Parts: sequence; structure tokens; C-alpha cells
Amino acid sequence: MSLLEKYYTEEHQIFRDSIRRYFEKEVTPYVDQWEVDGIVPKDAWTKFGAQGFLCPWIPEDYGGVGADFLYSSIILEEMAKTNCSGFMVNLHSDVVVPYIASFADEEQKQRWLPGCVSGEIITAVAMTEPGTGSDLAAIRTTAIRDGDEYILNGQKTFISNGINCDLVIVAAKTNPNAESPYAGMSLIVVEDGTPGFEKGRNLDKIGLHSQDTAEMAFVDCRVPVSNLLGQEGQGFYYLMEKLYQERLVCSIGAQVAAERALEVTIDYTKTREAFGRPISRFQYISFELAKLATEIEIGRTFVDSLIIDLLEGRKDVKKASMAKYWVCEMQNRVTAQCLQFHGGYGYMEEYPIARMFRDARVQTIYAGTSEIMLMIISRQLGL
Repeated sequence: MSLLEKYYTEEHQIFRDSIRRYFEKEVTPYVDQWEVDGIVPKDAWTKFGAQGFLCPWIPEDYGGVGADFLYSSIILEEMAKTNCSGFMVNLHSDVVVPYIASFADEEQKQRWLPGCVSGEIITAVAMTEPGTGSDLAAIRTTAIRDGDEYILNGQKTFISNGINCDLVIVAAKTNPNAESPYAGMSLIVVEDGTPGFEKGRNLDKIGLHSQDTAEMAFVDCRVPVSNLLGQEGQGFYYLMEKLYQERLVCSIGAQVAAERALEVTIDYTKTREAFGRPISRFQYISFELAKLATEIEIGRTFVDSLIIDLLEGRKDVKKASMAKYWVCEMQNRVTAQCLQFHGGYGYMEEYPIARMFRDARVQTIYAGTSEIMLMIISRQLGL
């Protein structure tokens, strides 16, 4: 029995059935075209929001239903069955919007959260810069106060939802001369259309082809001081607080993707014949699939335990970093082996495993590389 079994209610199952039917009708048939287009159309977001599937955890006062995190994990699980990794609704719902819910004042919440729920506001978070990756303290983007405005200058890159976003949370230095590089950082909300905010090209990536990933530039971009998120100088600490859930969401996504890869591969090996019998009957292949299934089962148990921790109000940075490291590496091992068992067909775009293989590669890079996760874990061990 799954560790989460006792947490699921009838409402959770109704929600799962509803979103599964929605994905089958409104997402899966269009995924191939979205991959060609390099972007998910905005109306897909508003349709999704109209069903109550975006940010379901947001309180009713702001348009949500106050649901628990299990609803978010259900969305991730059912999304995997569409073979679409580019429609990053969980990035919006469970990574970016929580910054607003946690750190915004009441006026800001009333202004932005209802649109986040409806899909009329698509969000992104801009941390990474061309010269800085995981080292947030080294960012160069500045937001210098001038009366009732901040003047933003700088560049960001690899921003998921970067083309579609209507609102981006920008990490910038409001005090570039602070003694500590961490103390001078703030989070500034920039809305699409603000003069001086320029969206660059939709980046051409190895995988996640339907995910709009963009460069951004801020050139004397004037933003009202009222768009400061939380307190000035606290941005780095806000990011550290929310990176826990980002890494958990990433781990869940990697876990369900690995499960899906094994599922389609088992089905394929049962029907693909060589030397007069299904290739699943060859001992080597059956044993290797058994090994992959074991790794996946271990990952599921670990991920479920972290979901339970979150549901019960516990956060373990070490475990979340371990999950982000191990599960994402496991996903890459699984998809690579599953592609191998498809033979030449695994290299063909028409087979789902090909997309799974190329989409998996970024999982050990974004939301903190595997190497950064190992550094965090070692520090948590007192090393």
C-alpha cells in the first residue's frame, strides 16, 4: 500500500478522474503541435484555470479552493500520462505563485492571485543570469530606488514561462553595496508591458520543446515600489525558503516521469518480438526491467514520505536535496535504459520514449544541479 493511501479522500479521487479526462481531451491531442510550435498557447492556460486546476491550494478569498498539496501531486502524476513536459502548470502553481501568497501584502494578493488562479496571469521567476547559475549571491541585476519607483537594469536567462508570462518575480540587488551579498537582494514583481522590460528569444533547447524558455532584459525599467515583494533586502532568504518546495515538485515530476517511461517500455517489450518471442521474455531484458522497477519503487517511497512531511508541516532541507539529486538522476538512468530497449524505434520522435529521454536531461540541471544538491547535503551532514 502506498504511504499516501490514508491521506487520499473521495474528493481526491474525483479530482483525479476529472483532471485525467480533461488532459485526455484538452492536452494530449495537442501536445505534438505544441512541441512543433515551441510554446503552449495562452488559451490552454485560461481553459485550465477555468476548471479550477491552477493553484487549487489558494484560499477561497482569492479565487482558489484551499486544497491540500495532494491535489498538486495528482496534477503532476496525471500530466505525465499526456507525454507533455512543456505545459508547466506546476511551476506556476506550486513554485512561483507561493512567493506571492507568502510574501505579498493584502493589496498585492488581491491584485494578482485571482488572475493566477484563472490563468489570466501566467507567472515566472527570474533568478538565473548569463554569468551566474546556482550562485545567487553573484547576480548583477540591480533595482535602485528613485522616489516611488525602482529602476531595474540587468539580464536574466533560462526563464521558464518566459514568453508567456504576464508577471515575473525578479531577483535583484536593491543594495549593491551591502556588506553581505545576501543582504542586498530583493524580489521585485515586474508585469508584462512595463517599459524597459524586454523579453528575448524563445530559447532552442535539447528537450522541453513546448516549454517557452526565454532570455529577459531590464533596461532602465521603472517599477513601482508597491511591486516590492515582502521586505527590501530579504529576497535571498525568501528564495531559500521556497526552493524547498521547488525541489520537491521537481522530484515528484521526475518520479512520475520515470514511472511513465517504465510503463510504456514494459508494454513495448511485451509486443516487440525478436527470434520468435517477445523481447520481454529474454532474461537480460526482464532482469534489467526488474532492476529499474526496484529503483522506481524506492524513489516513490522516498518522494511520498516527503509529500507526507509537507502535508504535516515538516520541512527537511537535507531530504528534499537528496530527493532532487537521487530521483532526477534515477529518472535519467531509467529513461536511457528504456530507450535502449526500444532499439531503433526509441530514437524516433514518434515514440514517446524519445521525448521522455530528451526531456529528462534537464532535471539534473534546473532547480539546483545535482552537484549543488550534493554540496547542500554534505553541509547538512556537517562536512
